[in-house]
Amino acid sequence: MTVQVDIQTFPLFINGKWEPATGGETFDVHNPATGELVAKAAKASVEDVDKAVQAARDAFDKSDWKYMSPKDRSKVLNAIAHGIATNAEELVYLESISSGGTVRRIASNDILQMVDLFNTMAKFVLEYPFSETLPSPPFPGPAHNFVWREPIGVCAAITPWNMPMLIATWKIAPALAMGNTVVIKPASYTPLSTLKLAEIISQFVPSGVINVVTGAGAEVGEALVRHSKVDKVAFTGSTEVGRNIMSIASGTIKNTTLELGGKSPNIILEDADLDIAVPGSLFGVFLHSGQLCESGTRLFVPDKLYDQVVERLIALAETLKPGNPLDQQTEIGPVISRKQKETILSYIELGKQEGATLVCGGKEMTVSGCEGGHFIEPTIFTNVTNDMKIAREEIFGPVLSVIRYSDVEEAIAMANDSIYGLAAGIWTRDVNKAYAAARKLQAGIIWINDWHMLRNDAPFGGYKQSGIGREMGKHSLDAYTQLKHVHTSMVPELHKRSWYQILFSDSVQS
Repeated sequence: MTVQVDIQTFPLFINGKWEPATGGETFDVHNPATGELVAKAAKASVEDVDKAVQAARDAFDKSDWKYMSPKDRSKVLNAIAHGIATNAEELVYLESISSGGTVRRIASNDILQMVDLFNTMAKFVLEYPFSETLPSPPFPGPAHNFVWREPIGVCAAITPWNMPMLIATWKIAPALAMGNTVVIKPASYTPLSTLKLAEIISQFVPSGVINVVTGAGAEVGEALVRHSKVDKVAFTGSTEVGRNIMSIASGTIKNTTLELGGKSPNIILEDADLDIAVPGSLFGVFLHSGQLCESGTRLFVPDKLYDQVVERLIALAETLKPGNPLDQQTEIGPVISRKQKETILSYIELGKQEGATLVCGGKEMTVSGCEGGHFIEPTIFTNVTNDMKIAREEIFGPVLSVIRYSDVEEAIAMANDSIYGLAAGIWTRDVNKAYAAARKLQAGIIWINDWHMLRNDAPFGGYKQSGIGREMGKHSLDAYTQLKHVHTSMVPELHKRSWYQILFSDSVQS
């Protein structure tokens, strides 16, 4: 007997309402753990992008949203935080069935981070220097001067498939905190949780302040970036796509924030506590099956500890439990798609060809109850050199390259020898050694005896080709504002404005 399961279709979210795509088209959303169709989403067109941007433009230009007092805006942000917490169960489910993220991680980390982010922004907005009075200088004369920080306008947020709703909030929360309006384009693999998130937020803001358009990046994403009524673009994704977005945005001189790829170095020093460093290093690379931009995919180990560390890494990696992400016991979930799985497996084959030694994993997994899913064994390579492609290119999968070094300066030099500079880590019992190394490492965040620890009150972003700008923390608020200098002359008589003589003759003295 065949059981017919109704598949929900998710429309676009524009101007506070659910809207079908103009052309009536949809695309499929599959569960990467099972391969099953779990939903359909509206396939937006350029015309739909225009509608969403216009709704955001009208909400910015024609409502009082941007003029809301910090106190009232803080209340809105706290209310959104409460709304997310209230709807946590549905958000976790939608995120898991489309992204393959484990409910164990999403419920215990992502949701809590999202709630805390809005609460943190609610606090920041009360303290933010929206107006700054400048001192009255002796030259060019008495005047009252101040600087206003004003919202930048319509913000396009383009988000990835790995942690879609959490990363969406990194863009939405500061944008709303500063009085902007938002149009979000989630990855086509994972639109569901972002659509629900927008619906929650819409309860607390005027219509048009939050909008979601779903569809292909090449059509919908690029249309947003090109749009003349979009003032800012915030993108998280690959460096390759980031370059393209930066190029397109230059056509209208848009403000951009780009959080891009990484090949983050992780350095174990000789005095490290291996009982912490080994599981910490695996946590750094195998969380979400390695599909995190800041994953510590290059592990530098000193000669003295190399064999011991490798032995421990293998033993611990082999205990990780794969399974359905909806199962609380699952530790390793799937990768996002068949295409991504094939890309990762091709890198594993390349690693073998380059001369690295495969010591753990390296194969596709079949998981009971998830036979149609896209699972890859936690994979470890040894005898990797820093010039190999598996050590230089972002694989975005559960693949760790273990690289030998002789002294700390060599490890730091290899760590910095990369086009990326997103994150780096150091494991040591000596905090002074850690700080000395941290000074030399070229990365936007340095973890000491830890990994993946992002704070909502601290900036996150990369050096070099890992991006431009920062998200989270007070610094993220600046990126969603523009500066206005207001000058008021305090010189009442024209003839006392001596600087006018630069242009005029005695005629202004009479």
